[in-house]
Amino acid sequence: MQDFYINLSQWVSNTADNIWQIMVPILFLVGAWMTYKTGFIQFKRLGAGLKLIFGGFLGKSSGKKRDGDVSPFAALSTALAATVGNGNIGGVATALFTGGPGAIFWMWICGFVGMATKYSEALLGVKYREKYSDGTIAGGPMYYIKNGLKNSKLARILAAAFAVCGAFAALFGTGNMMQSNQMALAFNSEFGIPKVLTGSIITFLVGLVIIGGIKRIGSVAEKLVPTMIIIYFTLGVVVIFMHISHVPGVFALIFKHAFTPSAAIGGFMGAVVRRAIQIGFRRGLLTNEAGLGSAPIAHAAAQTPSPVHQGLIGVGEVFIDTIIVCTITALINLSTGMWQSGLDGTAMTAASFSSTIPLIGGLVVAVSSFLFGYSTLIGWYYYGEQCMKYLFGIKITYPYRVIFVLLVFTGSVISLELVFYMGDIANALMAFPNLVALALLSGTVATTTREFFKKYPKIEDFNK
Repeated sequence: MQDFYINLSQWVSNTADNIWQIMVPILFLVGAWMTYKTGFIQFKRLGAGLKLIFGGFLGKSSGKKRDGDVSPFAALSTALAATVGNGNIGGVATALFTGGPGAIFWMWICGFVGMATKYSEALLGVKYREKYSDGTIAGGPMYYIKNGLKNSKLARILAAAFAVCGAFAALFGTGNMMQSNQMALAFNSEFGIPKVLTGSIITFLVGLVIIGGIKRIGSVAEKLVPTMIIIYFTLGVVVIFMHISHVPGVFALIFKHAFTPSAAIGGFMGAVVRRAIQIGFRRGLLTNEAGLGSAPIAHAAAQTPSPVHQGLIGVGEVFIDTIIVCTITALINLSTGMWQSGLDGTAMTAASFSSTIPLIGGLVVAVSSFLFGYSTLIGWYYYGEQCMKYLFGIKITYPYRVIFVLLVFTGSVISLELVFYMGDIANALMAFPNLVALALLSGTVATTTREFFKKYPKIEDFNK
């Protein structure tokens, strides 16, 4: 059985590498194109996006009843619940393990162009959303592909392809099995708790929330997400501060490895740099999901004043996830030197915390991994449900819940490498039809954005 796992993991790894050789330039080029078409929205309007986010956190709203299932902040929290997960703890560590420090630079690049991509996704998600027969919102790439593209035949193919790949990713990829895998690994490596026990507890707790659908998911997420980010950020800063003398060298290391070619192997920019770029984008997409097409499913459910408002919230979402949370994890592992320890995933980050803050460091990572993973599981459940409902209708909801919950447990007990590489393949297959649609709908995004800011130069002018 061990040989089977090794061979399967190697095959899945090679398949993921081959797919991502194609997907990295596509992801970057679409992000760069959307940056241009939106007038560099992530640089000009990041402040407005963050203001909307913090306004939602403080409970500020217009008080008007709008279409949608949940508040804009609950929609953001659901999207962040799915993005700020173990990709931020274990995924960043895996990026360092497999791609070196240079992968972090390319993760940042993925994040910066991804802000424009996520803006476009959230805007289109709201603009082209529909309603199911029960009155709940139906939104996401399936619907802006179906309703936005003029070529109906192409639209049907792309929408169905996204829904199939989205459902696969939700069940077998980073949104489900990888999260429970990393949660179980964290508790096993720090406290020796059997993975079977952790997996059973996770499975039970996930089942409790997803029974209530998007409203309960949003309610849990808007309380859980800010709390877990603040806890991890605060204690992460403590670890970095205790190694503050190493931080300048860490940044130098990141930039050096991002651009230094490998003379031993040669080729364009060197094999090491190619690997750093590929891993940086793969893990960047894993953490911020910009271009993946998942987050607009949550953003579409928002009771938002306009598509542009939700788009700006999407900009802030990527900034929080990649530029803040992922950078904290990278600095922790690099400043402590644990990136060279031979450890991988959450085990590396746990060791960094434990070496700096004895006794409670490992507990912090285990608890953070649990909270991050739990929030991601409930967020991705919703994404998969929407994809399945697009394909099979509302009747699929309950069978899907049973399958999802069973796979949560399965993910907690299988190998780390296999889970990550399966997730990479699922992410790539899911992202491709969405990125094609974004490129084709870029004119709609540009026009909607330009007309909005011509009428409302500042976001605050909307309610005047």
